[in-house]
Amino acid sequence: MKFGTLFLFATLLAVPTAEAAKRLRDFEKPPHNYWQRAPQDRFTKIKTALETGKLPLNRTSEKAFVVSLLAALEISPATQTLVYSTTSLQLSRISPRNPRALYFNEDVYVGWVPRGQIEIASIDPALGGIFYIFNIPRASAPIRIERSARCFNCHAEFENGRVPGLLLKSVVPGPGGGSLESFHGDITGHSIPLKDRFGGWHLTGKHGITEHWGNMVGTLSTAGLKKYANPPGRQFRWETYPVSTSDVLAHLLHEHQVGFVNRAVKATYDTRAALAAGDAQAMIAKHAAVLTRYLLFADEAKFPAGGIGGDALLKKDFAARARRTKTGLSLRDLDLRTRIFKHRCSYMIHSAAFTGLPAPLKQQVFTSLREALNPAKPHPASAHLPAAEKRAIAAILTATKVW
Repeated sequence: MKFGTLFLFATLLAVPTAEAAKRLRDFEKPPHNYWQRAPQDRFTKIKTALETGKLPLNRTSEKAFVVSLLAALEISPATQTLVYSTTSLQLSRISPRNPRALYFNEDVYVGWVPRGQIEIASIDPALGGIFYIFNIPRASAPIRIERSARCFNCHAEFENGRVPGLLLKSVVPGPGGGSLESFHGDITGHSIPLKDRFGGWHLTGKHGITEHWGNMVGTLSTAGLKKYANPPGRQFRWETYPVSTSDVLAHLLHEHQVGFVNRAVKATYDTRAALAAGDAQAMIAKHAAVLTRYLLFADEAKFPAGGIGGDALLKKDFAARARRTKTGLSLRDLDLRTRIFKHRCSYMIHSAAFTGLPAPLKQQVFTSLREALNPAKPHPASAHLPAAEKRAIAAILTATKVW
């Protein structure tokens, strides 16, 4: 090592602690202490078993490995959505010829680029996103899983309130996958109009969405943006992936979940900071109102005429995770004619992102929900819900021991 390099290295090590602390993001500082807390997310709980081989996965092919990993995480392959814009840490590997696949349940999100790496975003109740990346091992080689801080360059920036959350972008990609134009900025969730969604993604399945940005690429010139069709399967082989879908229902569920997780994680961090400062009442009221409105789908985007279909395997696997009343009602009961769900209260109330809310905030959300679901009194968060639906939702929340 040359003297100049050694001197620079020593100088960097000698930076005073106070100055080094200034470079930390807020979520890394007290009272949050992101790196000091032991993660309690679903993926971290099986990480050691994966690395030691106590939880063996199928290594006969990349696809077989992914399918077995999804099974270990209780994620349906039918949640698959394919994105060909270069909006990922593995951007050099992603293109219309090699889309990145994403899979999810309510607590874990898996990304995979064929001939690339596996990415994990696992939601911790107190910390939000815990991010991992690793190679698919060859033969009998051990799995080496890296907890990644590089993901924060995108996953903890202004789009999600500078806390460890999730990203879901809609862009017009160029022929190579690079973004030319983007939509809906830092907003995530079910309120985004369908016409602004799916940019850079493949969209399959029965739906009547006539205006959207999926299944296309573009070029820019002095004449403006010119769009070209990029039909699913034209530039890649479906056989590469576990299923031959990037279904519209998977997209709608994914968008809804990302919107909820980001709101819940932001609420958790803001409330924890306010409680530590000794003045949390206004912060709790603010986030409780936001979460209540989101849980009840108060601003859900308008569905296309005729509704959507939804992949049969996805609907089956999604329903299999339902918590039901004695009469069979569930927050996972699908409507798909004019809205996503029959009973408009999010099943994400059972997720790690919700259960990890600070206790005073969670109790305020419960209070707000009870008020909003009272059929005898109007409430701004539930004005769209008929009395019968309010009663059904309240019965489900009671029977599934949410409150």
